Amino acid sequence: MTGWYRWAPAGLLALWAAVALAEESSSPYAVHGQLTYTEQESDRFNAPYGGPNSLSPDQGRETFDATLYLGRTLGTHGEAWINLEVDQGFGLDNTLGLAGFSSGEAYKVGNKTPYLRLPRAFVRETWNLGGDTAAVEASANQFATRPSQQRWVLTVGKFGVPDVFDTSRYAHDPRADFLNWTAVDAGTFDYAADAWGFTVGAALERYAGPWAVRLGLFDLSTIPNNAHLTPAGHQFQAILELEHRHTWADRDGKWLVTAYDSRGRMGLLSDALALAGGAPPDVARVRAFRSRTGVSVLAEQALTDDLGVFARLGDASGNVEVYEFTDVDRSLSLGASIKGARWGRSADTVGLAMLQNRISSVRQAYLAAGGLGILVGDGRLPHAGPEEIVEAYYAFALGSAVTITADLQSVRNPAYNADRGPVTIGALRLHAQF
Repeated sequence: MTGWYRWAPAGLLALWAAVALAEESSSPYAVHGQLTYTEQESDRFNAPYGGPNSLSPDQGRETFDATLYLGRTLGTHGEAWINLEVDQGFGLDNTLGLAGFSSGEAYKVGNKTPYLRLPRAFVRETWNLGGDTAAVEASANQFATRPSQQRWVLTVGKFGVPDVFDTSRYAHDPRADFLNWTAVDAGTFDYAADAWGFTVGAALERYAGPWAVRLGLFDLSTIPNNAHLTPAGHQFQAILELEHRHTWADRDGKWLVTAYDSRGRMGLLSDALALAGGAPPDVARVRAFRSRTGVSVLAEQALTDDLGVFARLGDASGNVEVYEFTDVDRSLSLGASIKGARWGRSADTVGLAMLQNRISSVRQAYLAAGGLGILVGDGRLPHAGPEEIVEAYYAFALGSAVTITADLQSVRNPAYNADRGPVTIGALRLHAQF
């Protein structure tokens, strides 16, 4: 926990000040906060060789973030939110070496000392059109409301695409449930984002009874996997999502289909290979304005009051370089979430997920020739295989505001390389919120 002494005093002071402000706030205002500390360690796995984007054996890294969520109502059904966040730390190998990276709390930008960011600044407007209403509790970036079954919702500003799209109640929040990137979102969902996972754009949602349709338009980063966004939509991503909510045996469930089209300067892997002439291929040399598309399906179902299951399946263009998220062309995830009521710990949660990530034959050839992806690239790939991950966690609640989570991941064929691994990664996560 090398960064603890740096952030602990400031984090506790910010948390105390935010609580005091929240207690004094009147109804048009909302203040929430959170802090999360995550420590990860990898074992001494087999690694006969490595490259620029390889995972290293026997290492430990930590990340910390503290967020202040400030909200104000706008009229009858509008909300404005600003998030202020302090981040510090690194993912394993600076967030490299695994397509299904092991911590959703690790960004692609790391720093030894804490730094301040503005991850979200957005406005949300809801137009209720009638029908039954249901209470929505107040939470971070959400006022307590009673939206109707028939409604429009428009969100505009800076926020994360996963705030609106590909959401799951069981596997979507690395501060509360699974940590692996390809558990909390479909591995093929190459969603628009800067290096911290946020972008500028708009999402329009139409709810009609059990159905919902969502449309999104967002800025891509200036070049793939970059910290800066392209202004004014010159490079952009369009997203369409269809959702259906249902009850089965009196238990809630849903399915949704998410499709995207990213339009920007991207290279074809086959062109990079053809131009390489025996040298490691460089996809940046063959970039031109084109699309990368993908689609994923999510299904989730509550089976009992304390047991829910989920599954995701995704597919994306295999000959185009990955633009924002991670190096996956086909993904599958299956999992379950169990509350601890049956052993007298109703606020605790146990999670288990099995993940499989695959790449196309041309992406495999590109990596075998020494090419580098966003997160992976061992310099060679003589024996390729699907990246297979099992993740399990136990979240132990200390009251309503603090949770300590023990997490364990086992990775076979890390970065699609059968010569390396298997890898075991353990993690401890401390999360507090108000």
